[in-house]
Amino acid sequence: MPETPGTGGTKPSVLFVCVHNAGRSQMAAAWLSHLAEGRIEVRSAGSAPAGQVNPAAVEAMREVGIDMSERKPKVLTVDAVQASDVCITMGCGDACPVFPGKRYLDWELDDPAGQGVEAVRPIRDEIKTLVEGLIAELLPGTGAKRRA
Repeated sequence: MPETPGTGGTKPSVLFVCVHNAGRSQMAAAWLSHLAEGRIEVRSAGSAPAGQVNPAAVEAMREVGIDMSERKPKVLTVDAVQASDVCITMGCGDACPVFPGKRYLDWELDDPAGQGVEAVRPIRDEIKTLVEGLIAELLPGTGAKRRA
């Protein structure tokens, strides 16, 4: 695999950012970690982190065999952005610093905050589809693990 810009190595790195780092970005990071099987470095953070990960998001991910119960929201730092090749925002506006040479994507997803697991499931599934597409772009020809 060719060297990936920004990392000085062969493993691409992705940062998922949302406001509270309690729902969307946590689910995206969990999906990417699970599906990429260690082939991509994964980070997540929030511009105003919550005190805990959304319990409905934890339950929705548990339903597909991914345990997020030990995850904790983290504050977005300049270092996290600088260390990532791709920065994916999810409803955090302009909170993410922009650096030359980084790839920025914005995934428009419903916010699971305050919603039950029934409302979180479609968000979870949409994130999985987006993550599978991201893996196909970052690791062409390797394919994503198909079953959660």
